[in-house]
Amino acid sequence: MSNNLVAVAYLVAIVLFILSLGGLSNQESAKRGNVYGIIGMVIALVATALSSQLTAYGLLVAAILPAVAIGGLVASRVEMTEMPELVAILHSFVGLAAVLVGLASYLGPDPTLVGAEETIHKLEIYIGIFIGALTFTGSVVAFGKLRTIISSKPLMLPARHLLNVAMLVGTVILGVGFMAAEGTDGFNYVLGMVAIASLLGIHLVAAIGGADMPVVISMLNSYSGWAAAAAGFMLSNDLLIVTGALVGSSGAILSYIMCEAMNRSFFSVILGGFGQGSGKGSSKAVEGTVTETDVNETIDLLADAQSVIITPGYGMAVAQAQHAVSDITRLLTQRGVNVRFGIHPVAGRLPGHMNVLLAEANVPYDIVLEMDEINEDFSETDVVLVIGANDTVNPSAMEDPESPIAGMPVLEVWKARNVVVMKRGMSAGYAGVANPLFFKENTQMLFGDAKANTNAILGRLQESATEQPKLVTA
Repeated sequence: MSNNLVAVAYLVAIVLFILSLGGLSNQESAKRGNVYGIIGMVIALVATALSSQLTAYGLLVAAILPAVAIGGLVASRVEMTEMPELVAILHSFVGLAAVLVGLASYLGPDPTLVGAEETIHKLEIYIGIFIGALTFTGSVVAFGKLRTIISSKPLMLPARHLLNVAMLVGTVILGVGFMAAEGTDGFNYVLGMVAIASLLGIHLVAAIGGADMPVVISMLNSYSGWAAAAAGFMLSNDLLIVTGALVGSSGAILSYIMCEAMNRSFFSVILGGFGQGSGKGSSKAVEGTVTETDVNETIDLLADAQSVIITPGYGMAVAQAQHAVSDITRLLTQRGVNVRFGIHPVAGRLPGHMNVLLAEANVPYDIVLEMDEINEDFSETDVVLVIGANDTVNPSAMEDPESPIAGMPVLEVWKARNVVVMKRGMSAGYAGVANPLFFKENTQMLFGDAKANTNAILGRLQESATEQPKLVTA
């Protein structure tokens, strides 16, 4: 394939990637957006494989086939609850790829590059490897936190910000030596920078607590995009540059939007150490009387309700209760109950996690509302079902200025007439913050597995539906 045809194919792929991002902006067009992205990636891969610069087809096939097999196998087996971990580890692969591409570009220099072009290329290599190394280790730590291999609590080292600055200064000093070195004599400088960047990635993500992990995931997505763009500069590949820039900028914008929704400082979260709110004290123990309930009493509340809001969280994903919840919604709606869903921006472990689960269960898009759209309606709601949510419905964010999550906007479910919280026990949420909602007078705790409880509620609703007398028409 000629260079002109490759350029045209790349342009088509870029347009499809842009359409893909546009499609992913809302639930109704998300499937179409995914299709655009798949088609664009296929075009990009085929065009690259058929380009005149590529001749080692045996090596290409040997690399692609195992990757396709492994990727397809993992994607087919991963549960929705494991999706955040999968995304995090995939980000690490992009970072590692950028490091390897940078090292290969440096050890196999292009002899046609001289003067200013050579200097610019060396700078591209150094920056690209730095971003890649930071993304790689940061993503691995994020994977460990999401997998609960590593504690979700933020790592608060003494003078941690000075430590970050010292590592950045060390990176610059090594960069000066690298740029001044002739040929490949600066390889040791690169290795030193990789070590520092790797430690920096570990420290930055380790210093971020569980409440802010969804922001971290979207920010690592941004880092992986910039790493891909850097690889594109090193390889002189326009498609990688544009695609990386799209991913990098969209990830950064998403992170900023989420920080705004959480009343967080964007730079504070990214620089680490904001997982405990504004650096305030640890969570206080909450005392009070817990009111327990059962499935029958919950059914009675729902039977008398005119309006119901369901606020799902990660617990619903773990229990895989979304299909039963969808059926409950359908039956209540048939009875004339106004049922809606309230979704917090950071519900789950990944931006949009709950939206995907509900879409998978065929919950209508028009009744799935964001926090800002539904918060004012809780005071006029008869029953709120909190299914597996904790931090996102924690009133201490508004009532306790010393709380680690103080200032974070939450779903104000406690303003409803009745609140039923489905949880296995009284444990704190992912952020490690105790929840006073469980002790409020209008809150009842329905303990047990969310799927078992929702299935029991669904069964009772189905029984009552069949028992109702049918209308006889003349």
